[in-house]
Amino acid sequence: MSKVQYLSQEGFDKLEAELKDLKTRGRKEIAEDIAEARAKGDLSENAEYDAAKEAQGHLEDRITKLEDALANARVLDANELDLSQVRILTTVTILNKKVGKEMKYTLVSPNEADFAAGKISVESPIGKALIGKAIGETVHVDVPAGKLELEILDIQV
Repeated sequence: MSKVQYLSQEGFDKLEAELKDLKTRGRKEIAEDIAEARAKGDLSENAEYDAAKEAQGHLEDRITKLEDALANARVLDANELDLSQVRILTTVTILNKKVGKEMKYTLVSPNEADFAAGKISVESPIGKALIGKAIGETVHVDVPAGKLELEILDIQV
């Protein structure tokens, strides 16, 4: 059994749209690719057919993962979150004490993570360190670039 995954409504809708697209357009395109490759003759030496079948396997795997994620998803209303501690879907302002730079991140499920958009996974090293902490607390995080010292300045929705 998969574990429950907490998502924002936006994240849930995005996964649902991707699943619908893969089941319709994606499957249709793969079926066309397979049919086209099959029409080229001997399947035992047909690299296009092998590639299309492999792509079909990847597509079906992604569909299964999305179905599982959606079946185990719980949509959270960000407006009902307790802001006394850092939690999933909260936006936290932190100060990187090493470089004196403020950063703002929203903690999200791994499926919604998008570092460029300021959304970090609760399963990332920084996310794990921040969860459950309150304003004023300092956390130490080991990341590939070294050790970070982060002070929590604010928690918002």
